[in-house]
Amino acid sequence: QVQLVESGGGLVQAGGSLRLSCAASGRIFSINVMGWYRQAPGKQRELVASITSIGSTNYADSVKGRFTISRDNAKNTVYLQMNSLKPEDTDVYYCNARIHWGGGWNDYWGQGTQVTVSS
Repeated sequence: QVQLVESGGGLVQAGGSLRLSCAASGRIFSINVMGWYRQAPGKQRELVASITSIGSTNYADSVKGRFTISRDNAKNTVYLQMNSLKPEDTDVYYCNARIHWGGGWNDYWGQGTQVTVSS
């Protein structure tokens, strides 16, 4: 069984910063891409940022220059440093990871963490 546990969400004023963390645990042989998505009520989940096992990154245009994704492979953990936050960044943020558990590759999701940016 594989679990992704997120932390670090909360309420912050516009212009402030938050750091999200997501730790994978359980039967893990290898982790490929890890990423962060966000979803507002009634809207589709969208990619915020992703990072491969060798550190190649990809960002949504709306967060480029403000958010930084990183990972610690020894800890099976991915981070999202969010700076210069805007009210439109308010969403539930979900961690995602493509993990080989021994029997094959599966995509796993965290439970979601609320990020609220006040104006």
